[in-house]
Amino acid sequence: MSATLSEATQAAFVRHPIRLTLNGAVRELQVLPWTTLLDLLREQLDLVGSKKGCDHGQCGACTVLRDGKRINACLTLAVMCDGAELTTVEGLANGDELHPMQRAFIKHDAFQCGYCTPGQICSAVALANEGRARTGAEISELMSGNLCRCGAYNNIRDAIEEALPLCQQTGGES
Repeated sequence: MSATLSEATQAAFVRHPIRLTLNGAVRELQVLPWTTLLDLLREQLDLVGSKKGCDHGQCGACTVLRDGKRINACLTLAVMCDGAELTTVEGLANGDELHPMQRAFIKHDAFQCGYCTPGQICSAVALANEGRARTGAEISELMSGNLCRCGAYNNIRDAIEEALPLCQQTGGES
């Protein structure tokens, strides 16, 4: 909605202050009440890794981590993240050192077009944090909220299966 209103119209609405930790940095922002977290990340903060796929919470392309748990950024209002710790795909790497999940996705060629990849990786990191997946079948079931239109599911599962022990040793996030 924020993209369709003119700046003059937006100025008539009260912006809400929020404070959050985004990829390790504390941010204080003023947001319109209807701004989704996805729109905040992409349009205002220029963090374009998270993608707008379906905009209905059905594809997982917008998955980010809120306090270590996976959420659909397209369904989450930015004001709901006041006080939260958010991690996007851009925040997983430690400088030039890729997160173990990112390295596994590259090694296993767990992407084709790459559109869903940031959401897949964030969801997989949260899956590691949850500690519930032990088999390929469990990984497939617990990742079922993230769609890949190219059908790279076998490679995605293989990458996650390889990276899970590494992520669990480091506490999920690097």
